[in-house]
Amino acid sequence: MSFLMQNGEVLYRGKVRKMDVLVDDLGRVTAADQIDLTAEDVDEVIDASSLLIAPGLIDPHVHLREPGFEYKETIASGTAAAAKGGYTTIMAMPNLNPVPDSLEHLKVQQDRIRYNAKIQVIPYAAITQGQKGVGELVDFDALASEVIAFSDDGKGVQEEAMMRQAMLAAKRNNCLIVAHCEDESLIAKGACIHAGRKAEELGFTGISSASEYQQIERDLRLAEETGCQYHICHISCKESVALVRQAKQRGVQVSCEVTPHHLLLCEDDISADDGRFKMNPPLRTKADQEALIAGIQDGTIDMIATDHAPHSAEEKAKALQGSAMGIVGLETAFELIYTYLVRTGKITLEKCFELMSFNCADIFGIEGGEIINFEKANLAVFNLNQREKINPKTFVSQGKSTPFEGWWAMGRCVMTVADGQIVYREGL
Repeated sequence: MSFLMQNGEVLYRGKVRKMDVLVDDLGRVTAADQIDLTAEDVDEVIDASSLLIAPGLIDPHVHLREPGFEYKETIASGTAAAAKGGYTTIMAMPNLNPVPDSLEHLKVQQDRIRYNAKIQVIPYAAITQGQKGVGELVDFDALASEVIAFSDDGKGVQEEAMMRQAMLAAKRNNCLIVAHCEDESLIAKGACIHAGRKAEELGFTGISSASEYQQIERDLRLAEETGCQYHICHISCKESVALVRQAKQRGVQVSCEVTPHHLLLCEDDISADDGRFKMNPPLRTKADQEALIAGIQDGTIDMIATDHAPHSAEEKAKALQGSAMGIVGLETAFELIYTYLVRTGKITLEKCFELMSFNCADIFGIEGGEIINFEKANLAVFNLNQREKINPKTFVSQGKSTPFEGWWAMGRCVMTVADGQIVYREGL
């Protein structure tokens, strides 16, 4: 199917300007100031005068749960949620059953992606056997033929010597290490929210910031020593931001991400003993939140990632101490960032797409992140003026748990084009 979007606000070559965008019968995109075609030349002409046409979003941190935990999410439902949110590429974390810690186990996931994914899904391989964070490393040399990065997300690699060997193996194979940084020796049993004022108020054991930033400090030293390309998942505290900023100044090959919930919420927003506010890392202090915003503003933080982590309703209904860690985010990320960071002047619209698309493609070396004429179309179309209240009942993800329920947001996605095909369309 070919279609022409006319007079849209198009993010092209880093700037937003009025343009036409054509997707031809082969799924290739062309953006130009004016494209002289009529309804007789294409299957559909769309008036895009009130719409933003942008590169499809890219998320480096998604939990699709399949294979092994399909009661939480499936590849089909998770990628449908991503398409609804404007994503054309997501990277899938390895906390699965079987864990993708061998070529045989990875193939199970790849086969399901091939048959069920609605957008591009790039899987990670685990760093350790069974994704335990301890024990034995996976066979990096074998798996590097099929993946671009290795992660044990959900677990930090606990031993320094093991992480050093992992980085050396990744460096040898020109792959990234993508690290969930959490020193388990610093976390008490039953800890569920940040070790701060709110934990004291509720009488809970807290999770210290040191459990994150001390492991980041270790890993940055190892990355500098080995020359490995190193990416840090979901940083959440001011000390982590400072460490990454200093490492970049020293020339360490490091990148990092932050989630919408850590940018927009802090421990003060935990209004009740409610599992919707339980995630890992936890919501931290207002000072941490402000440091994270400063980090995206000055380029210390490279990406905004959802850490989309769906669970069943039962698993999230057991209050803070009993609920599973994690919330969903694919369907709400862009509109939240647009409404509360772009419209408030904290970042520009162009910066938003650097953080949510271009930088991920650039750092991970994958396709996408910008509109390139005559290549396959990967586009997201947004109505920036449409205001709606976030309602989990409308989510297509099987996961419904979000602390943003009831928030007003603008910037709804009305169409997503992945690999030249319309994979989501509503209200256009």
